[in-house]
Amino acid sequence: MCRASPTNEGETDVTLKLRVVPRAGRTSFAGRRGDAIVVRLAAAPVDGAANDALIAFLAASLDCPRRRIAIVAGEKSRDKRIRIEGLTPAELDRRLAACTDPPAPRS
Repeated sequence: MCRASPTNEGETDVTLKLRVVPRAGRTSFAGRRGDAIVVRLAAAPVDGAANDALIAFLAASLDCPRRRIAIVAGEKSRDKRIRIEGLTPAELDRRLAACTDPPAPRS
């Protein structure tokens, strides 16, 4: 699981470190690199399209409104810090695990 850290804004805001790979074949989570989660984006990094696609993907994946997700660092970089309002670190970890961890094998 990813350890999200509370921000100074409040207990229910968390930050998340991401490594973004634009121009991928499809948009998906792609594991971890150090303490960051890797996200592959089909969008190209032109005119903010990749950032918009990233926010839309995170909102859909984490079941969180887009207005609660903001890029706080790395807007023009592949390494980004994302703030998500209204989620505790434990809740974010649970939602990320549901999206990123492979399903358990059936017996």
